[in-house]
Amino acid sequence: MNVGIAPRLILASGSPRRSALLRQLGVPHRIRSSSIEERRERGEAVATCVCRLAGAKAQQVWEAEDEQSGEAAGDTRRVLPVLGADTAVVVDGQMLGKPRHREDALSMLEQLSGRTHQVLTAVALRAGGGLEVRLSQSEVQFRAIAASEGAAYWDTGEPCDKAGGYAIQGYAAAFVQELRGSYSGVMGLPLFETSALLDAAGVARWRSVAQDA
Repeated sequence: MNVGIAPRLILASGSPRRSALLRQLGVPHRIRSSSIEERRERGEAVATCVCRLAGAKAQQVWEAEDEQSGEAAGDTRRVLPVLGADTAVVVDGQMLGKPRHREDALSMLEQLSGRTHQVLTAVALRAGGGLEVRLSQSEVQFRAIAASEGAAYWDTGEPCDKAGGYAIQGYAAAFVQELRGSYSGVMGLPLFETSALLDAAGVARWRSVAQDA
């Protein structure tokens, strides 16, 4: 997209993958990461957790933007909509976060090897009309992964900052035997659900595509 096009959205995430997926929808945006702690509360269902976190990220950034806008209290017309998202990889009811170190990542790959796991991604949009949240649920089946292969994958550097210790759009695509659900949702931003939220809020998509051709 042309750098001179004014943003129509704020992405409450520093993830380059989410930004790239948003550009795929033709939505000029700027990035302002939230400081929400990504932590599951005791007894909280995974779906509830990712929806809560996505909404909290969007709401926090919205409030910060509203405070900086200098508008009169209650007048949020000049605040851009804010999009937040949260992703969880789940196996045996356990959420796998980002690996803390090599041994953690290899343990995750061992858990996922030769099995089917779930990936839940919630996306939330905070706009003038309030906060809306959508949930994407997918199933990913991995083939068996040898310990040496898992170690070689870690050495690529790819798993370090990925939920579940892998990136489906990267080298780990070689592990995926079957996917049922949303590929973009497994990446971290489900485009079907995101498009529905943007459409409902009147955020235009693809308007600038012709200018980039």
